[in-house]
Amino acid sequence: MLVLNATFEPINVCTVRRAAVLLLKDKAEIVEHASWELRSESLTLPRPVVIRLVTYVRVPRDTHRRKITRRAVFARDRWTCQYCGSRSNLTVDHVVPRSKGGASSWDNIVTSCAPCNRRKGDALPRHAGMAPRRAPRTPNPQVFIHVASPTIPVAWRAYLADAA
Repeated sequence: MLVLNATFEPINVCTVRRAAVLLLKDKAEIVEHASWELRSESLTLPRPVVIRLVTYVRVPRDTHRRKITRRAVFARDRWTCQYCGSRSNLTVDHVVPRSKGGASSWDNIVTSCAPCNRRKGDALPRHAGMAPRRAPRTPNPQVFIHVASPTIPVAWRAYLADAA
């Protein structure tokens, strides 16, 4: 389930069970629901797909401090090699290799397919003739929604801006 803040800003992804608890405690409301229902002995509830918190929750925007993971880099780069555009056999690459003083930071790591990563090896981009298609940067906080759910349901798309 996609969780929206009271301002309709996407902030998280949660399980159906967690969404049901938030709804039953009147802490959230259903914005989009599936065609089938959740049923208990005494209650029937539309199955939520997108919920909105009733009260605003302050969400810290410290993405630059968030852990850099392969999945987060892949999501930021739209699951595409930044050198050739391939979408298979993905790895991560330090644009400026660590052996040449490159940092393990958002602005120095890109998605690369294994063949491009091997071809570039330990070289600087200008020496290998391989510049990334897009300059790496700290991602939009919404990229972490794509990490939690790489396949974005159609009902979520209206609430998600471009996450990369």
